Amino acid sequence: MKISKLARREAKALFVSCRANGLLDEGKVRQAVEQVIARKPRGYVAILSHLQRLVKLDLDRRTARVESAVALSPTQQSELTNNLARRYGQGLNISFAQNPTVLGGLRIQVGSDVYDGTVQARLNALADHF
Repeated sequence: MKISKLARREAKALFVSCRANGLLDEGKVRQAVEQVIARKPRGYVAILSHLQRLVKLDLDRRTARVESAVALSPTQQSELTNNLARRYGQGLNISFAQNPTVLGGLRIQVGSDVYDGTVQARLNALADHF
C-alpha cells in the first residue's frame, strides 16, 4: 500500500509521542492506536500501518541475540550485557543461546547489525579469499 507523506508524518509524530525516556512505552502506543481508531482521520489505516512499522523497527533495534557454542558464564553474560548497553543504550532485551554449529566464538545480532566472530565465519572468509 502506498502511504502519503501526511500519513507518514502523522505516524512519526505519534511514534515520537509514545516514547518515554528514550524508550517506547507500550501503554502509550495502545492509547495512540485507540485514539486514531476512535477519531478515524483521513488515511487512518495508512497511519496505523506506518506506526506499526515504526514500532516493529524499534523493537528489532532493542532486541539482541547472542549465540555461542557453549553456555556463557554469568560473568561473561554480564560483561557482554554491559558492553552492548554501552553501545546501544539501556532497554536492550538480550537473549543468550547455544548453537552447536558455532565451532567457537560468538555471533551477536542486534536489530540489523550482526557481529560474527565465529570460527565458521572466519573459515568462510578465508575460503572466499582464495
